[in-house]
Amino acid sequence: MSLKAIAEYSDRIEAEMARLALAAEGIDAHVFDGGMAGLGLGFMTPARIMVLPEDAAEARIVLEKHGQA
Repeated sequence: MSLKAIAEYSDRIEAEMARLALAAEGIDAHVFDGGMAGLGLGFMTPARIMVLPEDAAEARIVLEKHGQA
């Protein structure tokens, strides 16, 4: 199973909020590298939102709708 990055955040909390917005719309999403962002190192290794490639377009629309893109 391959995943596609659709957004990056320098803050883990922002990434988790985006993941929750996607989950509310029925899109399975995962936060990668959230630990580094949680340590304040998001400028070096941002937290990434990852989804299945077939969900990427819809996920971007959802994030834009919620002002989290």
